[in-house]
Amino acid sequence: MTPIAIATEDELSEAVALRLVAEIHVPHEITHLLRKNGFGYLRSRMGNWCQMAQHRVVLVVTDLDQGHCVVELCQQWQADQPMAPHLVLRVAVREVESWVLADHLAMRELIGPRGVLPPKPDELPDPKLALLHLAKGAPRAVRNDLFRDVGGQPRQGLGYNARLVEWVRTRWNPELAAQRSPSLARARKRLQKTVRDFSQGY
Repeated sequence: MTPIAIATEDELSEAVALRLVAEIHVPHEITHLLRKNGFGYLRSRMGNWCQMAQHRVVLVVTDLDQGHCVVELCQQWQADQPMAPHLVLRVAVREVESWVLADHLAMRELIGPRGVLPPKPDELPDPKLALLHLAKGAPRAVRNDLFRDVGGQPRQGLGYNARLVEWVRTRWNPELAAQRSPSLARARKRLQKTVRDFSQGY
């Protein structure tokens, strides 16, 4: 049984990470769910994640946000850490919402027929804002959860996390989403390989 720890910066990222782990066919168990709001927590604990990764697979999911390069971000985060072959640091380009938007079938079920879904969500400058604009045309219950207007500006609704976490858990398909999100495709491939390698070495 391969032990896996998951470290994320928010509730939605954790739900997505859990779905990625659920795809793995190698027998496994989730030993830790480590989450606090913001990437600062994740980066400040890189030494801990690397230490943990000596004895288990550790999946760390963060957002690129306004960073320029995924490779550069990963190098910065791991610059002063020892090699940890079972650490999987994956970066959603630019936010985990881009991975969420990439499953058009499930997204259409959520928001209804209105709105144009992005064909290349990794190229969106602000995936969360794109999702909020789509939510404006969703059925009332979904719209009220995901979207609120604050002074004419779209903002995350009070039910945003609860609605999307449940939807990710029950409807979102990482395999379909990876067809439109290269960063998600890389995350799936790396995670699955790392788990296989761990299981064969222990």
